[in-house]
Amino acid sequence: MFQFGFNMFPEIPRPFNVTYQSYSIAMLPGNERQDVERGGKIIMPPSALEQLTRLNINYPMLFKLVNKSTNKVTHCGVLEFVADEGKVYLPLWMMRNMMLEEGDLVQMESISLPVGTFAKFQPHSPDFLDITNPKAVLENCLRSFACLTTGDIIAVQYNQKIYELCVLETKPGNAISIIECDMNVDFAPPVGYKEPEVVKKQQEETMAVDPADLMPEPSGFVAFKGAGNRLDGKKKKESSASESPLPKPVYVRGIPDYDYEIGTLKFIRRTVKQKSNQNEESDEFKPFSGAGFSLRSRN
Repeated sequence: MFQFGFNMFPEIPRPFNVTYQSYSIAMLPGNERQDVERGGKIIMPPSALEQLTRLNINYPMLFKLVNKSTNKVTHCGVLEFVADEGKVYLPLWMMRNMMLEEGDLVQMESISLPVGTFAKFQPHSPDFLDITNPKAVLENCLRSFACLTTGDIIAVQYNQKIYELCVLETKPGNAISIIECDMNVDFAPPVGYKEPEVVKKQQEETMAVDPADLMPEPSGFVAFKGAGNRLDGKKKKESSASESPLPKPVYVRGIPDYDYEIGTLKFIRRTVKQKSNQNEESDEFKPFSGAGFSLRSRN
């Protein structure tokens, strides 16, 4: 005969499986409990705590909720044991996910979930992008949650406004525990979000365009639009294309060069007249060119 000690075999936890009537937090007697609405935990009756203690379940206490009429499943934690006997109070967003009405039956079962490492969310409105740091807001809100379930639509309250986010993906399983864990968070584009259209820049034209051609024609009074007149009375000759090209004009000091082209430099040299032949007689007057006479006669 062998004698075994009392603690030779550890006690195996027995499951907790009970059916309750479900109600929203607004139906809870007493003051309004906004802290419960912002989280993912429920309120259970005191008898549930006594039964859970006798069953020696694992901590933290996590539960699987099943609506047998619609086969909707979610997971949650427990916040307090102050509900009326036979009733549980759930946040409004959890009631909607489970498709529960006030007083509908919900089956609760104790469960152990793996610790979460990753979760991906999709906002239901582009207004969520107006938050300065949406990731920090979500992480602060998840502190009131005990677990996450893929497919649930959770409610995040920030700056007196409620934002709904769908849980698209969770790792390492479809349901995870997020109590005291280091979890990476990612976001999918919100429902109805459209990328801003990028205006394509027009290609630059290869040919240069005169800025004067792009200017609209002036209308009404235009200053300095009249014709110009010279002080010496001379007029500028307008050359036509049919006429033969004229020889380059000789530079005369005091008369501007009307054919000057912008961006060019002209170095005008002094012109020298060619000497005429000595044999050719000139009719021009030359001073002191006559013959000379002497008053004293030479011997």
